Amino acid sequence: MPLNTNNPKRKSWLTVPKDSDFPIQNIPFGVFLTKEDVITIGTRIGDYAIDLGALQQLNYFDGIDLTDDMFMQDTLNDFISDGKKTWRQVRNRISDIFEQNNPTLRDNQEHRDIVIFKMEDVEMQLPVLIGDYTDFYSSKEHATNVGKMFRDPANALLPNWLHIPVGYHGRSSTIVPSGIPVHRPMGQTLPNGESTPVFGPSRSIDFELETAFITTDANIMGENIPISEAEDYIFGMVLLNDWSARDMQKWEYVPLGPFLAKNFASSISPWIVTMDALEPFRCKGPNQEPMPLPYLQQKGKNAFDINLEVYIEPENVEPSLVSKSNFKYMYWSMSQQLAHHTSNGCRINSGDMMGSGTISGPTPDSFGSMLELTWGGKNPIKMNDGSERKFINDNDTVTMKGFCKNSSVRIGFGEVSNKLLPPFVRK
Repeated sequence: MPLNTNNPKRKSWLTVPKDSDFPIQNIPFGVFLTKEDVITIGTRIGDYAIDLGALQQLNYFDGIDLTDDMFMQDTLNDFISDGKKTWRQVRNRISDIFEQNNPTLRDNQEHRDIVIFKMEDVEMQLPVLIGDYTDFYSSKEHATNVGKMFRDPANALLPNWLHIPVGYHGRSSTIVPSGIPVHRPMGQTLPNGESTPVFGPSRSIDFELETAFITTDANIMGENIPISEAEDYIFGMVLLNDWSARDMQKWEYVPLGPFLAKNFASSISPWIVTMDALEPFRCKGPNQEPMPLPYLQQKGKNAFDINLEVYIEPENVEPSLVSKSNFKYMYWSMSQQLAHHTSNGCRINSGDMMGSGTISGPTPDSFGSMLELTWGGKNPIKMNDGSERKFINDNDTVTMKGFCKNSSVRIGFGEVSNKLLPPFVRK
């Protein structure tokens, strides 16, 4: 099925600001709450949210095999379960409806009033019910930096790292959309020079610059997904801030790995950008040496050129850009991650989320965490107001942005932006 939506010459009859993340070539999917307290599945063009539930009720999806309430739900899980053919049909139809020369909706003011909202008039929700969440550790630069800090600098990577996409299973109950504040967690830490831990607020809250992909139903228990088919089961991507409490993590992660230092909050951008929308931005990933085992081998362009930025905004102060990275630096591709994840027969369901792991580039300004940017707090970063940060302070807002851009079109994710509040106090 042709990807008509990707035509860079296509324009919408809706006004789209220059350098918008959401031109008619994007057509992401999300869930939002209207002023009338109606939750609906939608898409976005420019600064407008489009109610797909209303479009379906008005018969704009005639001819596409959809259940009657497909877009009148509070999650995208059922739509994602329908598979790639349906995703493409719907995305192409939306693009056709809003193409500048199509008068069907454009010239029907009554329908437009029902379907189209200004973004400031809606409240974005978590787009999927995330049943399971896996976080990988797939940036060679990040893994090397952490290995240098905490292990032998001459042998920064552990022996398995170049052979498997290392990951762990996280907790989905505390994944929140952009805009939801995050509380500084309480936990156990071991003060320097002490042998007995203490309990109290974490003093080393960090962001982790990540992306995540959302899957459809992929297999039955016991069945693996061949790497050649893995991308067929990836619906799209979001930005992910995988918040971390570094002092808690240092104390607890041996011998079983991340636990309370990682599961207190993870934030995602609310619009899922489809793999089809990202297709024009494919590129080759890093050379893999040694060559992976056969079940992880792939050829061609399996990475994506996604520019990534992180800003820290102290309260009532202009935000400071602290990191500029790119998804193309990832050593292990999404297909390799999914193929490995299912190589033992692990079942993958619609709405599962797979985090990339911190995305660090080769230069100090492209590191994807405060741990690396300040080298464990030894080199504080100066904010625009003159203050310094070793880690994230209470009432700081961390904002991540991501976009792809070529000479013809820009496709973006919007942002994931969340404020860090002091520890929760029970009243």
